[in-house]
This record gives sequence, structure tokens and C-alpha cells, in this order.
Amino acid sequence: MVKRGLMVASMLMISGCAVVGPNYHVPERAAINSPGAKDAFRSGSQPTEAAPLPDHWWRLYDDPVLDHLIKQAVAANTDLRIADANLRRSLALLDAGGARKALQANLDATTSYAQRSAEAELQHVQPPARPIYNADISVSYDLDLFGGLKRGIEAASADVEATVAARDLVRINVAAETARAYADICNSGYQLAVLRRAIAAQEEGIRLTQIMVDHGRTPPFELDSRRAPLEASRARMPRIVARRQNALFRIAALEGRTPDEADIALLACHQPLVLSQPIPVGDGQALLERRPDIRMAERRLAASSARIGVATAALYPDIRLGASAGSTGAVSDLMSPLTNRFGLGPLITWTINRHAVRARIEAANAQEVADLARFDGVVLNALKEVETALNSYAAGLTQEEALEHARDAAERVASQTSELRHGGRVSQLEALQAEEDLINAEWAVAESRRAINDDQITLFLALGGGWNEI
Repeated sequence: MVKRGLMVASMLMISGCAVVGPNYHVPERAAINSPGAKDAFRSGSQPTEAAPLPDHWWRLYDDPVLDHLIKQAVAANTDLRIADANLRRSLALLDAGGARKALQANLDATTSYAQRSAEAELQHVQPPARPIYNADISVSYDLDLFGGLKRGIEAASADVEATVAARDLVRINVAAETARAYADICNSGYQLAVLRRAIAAQEEGIRLTQIMVDHGRTPPFELDSRRAPLEASRARMPRIVARRQNALFRIAALEGRTPDEADIALLACHQPLVLSQPIPVGDGQALLERRPDIRMAERRLAASSARIGVATAALYPDIRLGASAGSTGAVSDLMSPLTNRFGLGPLITWTINRHAVRARIEAANAQEVADLARFDGVVLNALKEVETALNSYAAGLTQEEALEHARDAAERVASQTSELRHGGRVSQLEALQAEEDLINAEWAVAESRRAINDDQITLFLALGGGWNEI
């Protein structure tokens, strides 16, 4: 009757227990739940559309070379290899944590030839030396009455999901940096072509001016006034060449290659990247669901919440059911009733130092507060990045439109001046000056297009696309 009463009491205790610690949900006060965070974006509505951002945003440039470069970078990038290894490590740790919920078993076996100490046995006769052995097998199962193991698995699962998001974040950065480097190559090639035209026109202007000086039709200082812009144009050349070469090396590194393996065929690109449609940006709700850094911060908050439960479970007893059987003694009595033993019953451990346990709970709570603040910061930063990127992009397009109007006007002037030159109504120098003005306008457009490509890629990166499988 006593044993039955103890069993009933134990079952009641077990049924009355619950998993301790908070059940995680995104706090209502979190920035991600703010109504303003989920609305349409407020900046740069003209150059974009509200359609969802496609997974592979770089395909909007409709450039097969760029598509191939990003595919290669994602396949071989060293940062992505690290991220994949980190994910495998997190999955292994989760598997190890889950194994603690299963039945645990241990097997020990030793043998030796030994002689015990007579004085240790309180004897004055030396015991004989003989072979002895010890064999033991034990099994146990943690009841996890208060959910310490369950919360630990929850924390490990959230860590795995955060690691997945971290890998996705590396992926979008690799795609963006590859696109940025390729855009730098193409824009630098375009600028070099414009610059070479400018240098050729300026050199021709100096030649014509020298003829006029030699014939006394213009003062000598006109040569110096024409040499200054020529030298300025030549001075621009080394930086642009270096920028293009450096972009080539950046692509090689992103693809896991050494500089000597860089693909010099990429230098053939001489036209800026052009989008096939306005950038689809979606809205704040889609952004918050898409950006990997937001998912990573949210999963780390979930892990911190679960670890509060792990720390809280230490306030309560840890009860395990166990059984063991073994045999110890002389080899001559192997597995005899004199050497066999067994045990059956619960094992209860309970931390006496409550102050230390409560301190760890307080530390876990503080970590959750910090991770919530970090989560809010990531959300607010994501919204800020998109709004500022949209503003910069809209301003860049407005500037480009004005510069293109100026270029078109200069082109009309150059065309009309060329006609007048062929009719003998203006001098060759006047026609050449109109051509130089056109080239300067084209240079300004080239600079603007380089900035536009950079703004576009910055916006795509802020929108958080490109982490799905390629």
C-alpha cells in the first residue's frame, strides 16, 4: 500500500508540472508590429513600382554575363562556404541537444591483476594477488518535468534558423557586391571611351591652335588655355583604369579565385547596366518578411526567450528514472551471486544555491531585453536603408534626366555647327569647340549613370532580395 501511495503521489506530481519559462511570441511592443512599418514606402515613388521584388533581382538588367558571374560567386564564395559550415555545425548541435531527450545508456568494463592493501582492509595478513574485474551497464531517462531540456531544444532550433538567415544574408551581399563590381567595370569602360574622345578632340584643338599661332592669327596664350583641359582629361585616365582593374580583382575574389585567374574578357563591357523595367519594391510588410537580417534578429530573440526557461528549470528538481546492473569481483567468481549487483529507482538532483540560479535567470532576462532592442534596431535600420536608398535613387534619376537634356542640347549644337562648318560659315575650331562641349556633356551623363547603377544596387541590397536558391 505504501509503495502504491508513493507511485500515485509521483504521478500526481508529474501531471501537475509544466514547462517553465515564457512561451515565445514576438512582443506586441516590438518595432516590427508598428503599423507604420508595414505601409507603402514614402520615398522615391516615381522610379519604382509597388510589385513584389523578384528573388533574382539582377536578372532585371537582362545581362547574361552578370547572371553567370553571380551564379559562380554563390557557388564558390569563401564567405558562403563559412556560412554553410556554420549551418552544419548548428544542425549538429541541435541533433546533440535532441539526443538528451532519448534514453541514455552507459557500459563500463575493466579488468586488472591486483592486490589489495591489508591495512586498507584492517588486516595484518597480506591478501593474495589475483585477477579482478568490474562490469556495469546503466540506463536512465530524464523526465524533464519542468521543461529544461525542451527549452534547450527550442533555443537550439532558433539558433539553427538564425544561422540559416545569416547564410542568406551573406548570399545577398555576395550577389550585390558581384553586381556592383561588374557595374564598375562596365561604367569605367564607358567613361574611358568618352574620355578618349575628349582627349582626341582636345589634341586636335591644340594642333589647330598651334597653326593659328604660327600664322599670327591668335596669341600664344591660347595654347596654354587649351593645354589645361587636355592635361585634366589625361589625369582622369589612371584612376578610371585602376578602378576597372580593381573591380576585376573584386569579382575574382568573390568567385574564390586568385587575381591571376581574373577573367580579363569582362573588360570588354563598355556600356552601363540598364534595367528592363522600374524597380519593384513592394511595401514594408514584404520587406520585413524578406530581409534575412530581420529574420536572424527575431530568431535570436526567440532563442533568448527559450534560454530563460532553461535557467528557470534549474530552480526545480531534475528527476531521472534509472536502472543499473553489474558484476564486480574476482575473475574466478565471474557472474556469480557473490559478484552480481543491480539497482532500480529515480535519481533526483536539486541545486541548493538558489541565489546563483536566480542570478542566471536574471542574466537570461537581461539578454532577452538586449536581443529585443537589437531586433528593433535591425527593423528600424532596414526601413531607414530602403527610404534613404529610394530618395538617393529618385534624386539620381532627376539629375540624370537634366544631364541628358543638356547632352541632347549640346548634340544639336554640335550637329548644326558641323553643318555650318561644311558650308564654310564657321571655323574648324568653332566646330571642334561644339564637339568638345558635347563630349563634356556626355562625360557628365556617364558619371551620372555610374552613380545610378550604384544607387540601384544599394536599393536592391536594402530590399533584401536574392537569398533564395539560384
